[in-house]
Amino acid sequence: MESLVALVLTLAAAALGVWYLLGVFRQRRPGEPPLDKGLVPWLGHVLEFRRNTMKFLERMQQKHGDVFTVRLGGHYVTFLQDPFSLGAFTKESREKLNFNKFARQLVLRVFGYRAIEGDHDILISSSNKHLKGDGLEVMTQAMTTNLQNLMLHSIRSGPDHRTWVEDGLFVYCYNVVFRAGYLSLYGNHHTSEGSEETAKERDRRESEALFHEFRKYDQLFPNLVYGILTPKKRLEVQRLLEFFWDALSVGKIKSRDNIGGWVRDLQRAKEQRGMKEDMISRYMFVLLWASQGNTGPSSFWLLLFLMKHPEAMEAAKKEVEEIVKQSGQEVSRDGPLLDVSREMLMKATTLDSIIEETLRLTAAPLLTRAVLQDMTIKMADGREYLLRQGDRMAVFPYNAVHMDPEIHPDPLSFRYDRFLRPDGSKKSDFYKGGKKVRYGTMPWGAGVSMCPGRFFATNELKQFVFLMLVYFQFELKDPEEKVPDIDARRFAIGAVQSDREVQFRYRLK
Repeated sequence: MESLVALVLTLAAAALGVWYLLGVFRQRRPGEPPLDKGLVPWLGHVLEFRRNTMKFLERMQQKHGDVFTVRLGGHYVTFLQDPFSLGAFTKESREKLNFNKFARQLVLRVFGYRAIEGDHDILISSSNKHLKGDGLEVMTQAMTTNLQNLMLHSIRSGPDHRTWVEDGLFVYCYNVVFRAGYLSLYGNHHTSEGSEETAKERDRRESEALFHEFRKYDQLFPNLVYGILTPKKRLEVQRLLEFFWDALSVGKIKSRDNIGGWVRDLQRAKEQRGMKEDMISRYMFVLLWASQGNTGPSSFWLLLFLMKHPEAMEAAKKEVEEIVKQSGQEVSRDGPLLDVSREMLMKATTLDSIIEETLRLTAAPLLTRAVLQDMTIKMADGREYLLRQGDRMAVFPYNAVHMDPEIHPDPLSFRYDRFLRPDGSKKSDFYKGGKKVRYGTMPWGAGVSMCPGRFFATNELKQFVFLMLVYFQFELKDPEEKVPDIDARRFAIGAVQSDREVQFRYRLK
């Protein structure tokens, strides 16, 4: 009997331990934000959160206010959704709110890459050198060359160059922008292997194959992030990872011409710190995802909004034509290809506004930090909340800023000049209730987690639409086509995608 009692007590103690780990006993302490654990132990609200992040956070905000803690898959996450208090999140010290710890866990789980000390600082330093300012000039030239190779190689030389070509808009945009970005960053095939045209053809063929594998990974990515893949799909993810680790291996990249300075410097920095080649190859895939996983989908929305809003299309065409004229160049079928410089792109303020408005409507990242110590977060209105060590803190700018009708009137509508002043200069001041907010939009994140490649990514989008406007007529196959809904599974991942394809057609001018 005594042994039976001991066994029962042992099992009871084990059950209590499991329940404790699952967060069953967690209670809100004085000074902490409202706590909503959900009904399912450990999982909490993660299924609803993943199904539609925007609607879930709207519901929580209506129930609890603009600061609240929820349980998501074994983690307690405090959301800060007050647009006036976002600086308290983005400016807090790394000793308290740390992005790198969370990011390291994510890239290990999703990409198989094990980060080293100083990784983030190395990335920021190289990005500042090559992906912004004067360093961006080299990348602009490479991107222009590769975009024109992909966009014009067949249609420009064909006998029926004025014939309309029909395609799916999402696939077309994602394909072209991804492949041009990949070639600009990771280099081209040697012309010594044959003629220049032979090398270009190899670039086109290889990048096409790479894109198709990338799309397979991209479609699995949301479930991979949340750890809900079936065994069969886990095997497919592993196959795709091994494919990219091989395609982007150190030896293969070093054998190419015109390797982007950003990739070259980061690869060299890893080698100097003693990282093994197979891990550097994994990091090369992290860079490919970070640089190209969002620009393709964003380019789809960009062209779609132009085609759905004739006033935006007309304003963009007029601006591009004037910039080309000022450059002293002419565009003709048999003439030289257009040289699109960074200086030309910087003059395109209307395109800047169109791109920023597109990102306001379609960029929905989740900004997350690990809470490294018990701390107090102070709100703009004087409220203070206690946060627990081991929890996470997050901001979802799509709800907090992008869709706020006071900050952006009629927020669901596309307004191409929303980010323009009457004199054509950039508008950057936005207000809520007469009070200025720190961030009018946050498509690239903020603070230490702000995307270091945002200037290059914006440049990619700008170059793509610039060349489309210069070389092509393009229109929706069905002029009455409605803008598709957002695929809610992509919320919190980055740039959202549409829930269906849209057919369009294009031809050379």
